[in-house]
Amino acid sequence: MLISSAFAQTAPAAASGGGDLMSSLGSMLPLLLMFVVLYFIMIRPQMKKQKEHRAMIDALAKGDEIATAGGLIGKVTKLGEGSLSVEIANGVEVQLQRHAVVQVLPKGTLK
Repeated sequence: MLISSAFAQTAPAAASGGGDLMSSLGSMLPLLLMFVVLYFIMIRPQMKKQKEHRAMIDALAKGDEIATAGGLIGKVTKLGEGSLSVEIANGVEVQLQRHAVVQVLPKGTLK
């Protein structure tokens, strides 16, 4: 009573060999379209942001006023290959990794 009968069916005979290929491509088209949309909506803008951030970090110079990911704001005093020294108060310097810098502030922000 609870189980309904299942009837076996034979596969329809293929009229031509090219029809199967077209139906396969037609069923894959929505999946491919989703990947293209995903690339242009999510992946490409993220890559653009990374490129801009890398350019900003490479352009850092002594005397720039910066904000870090941890919320510190200070003035760059020394630049190294992978790190930099930032003066956050008079006589107080901290060492930071370059990738911790999230923003270069306009000149005169710090007083």
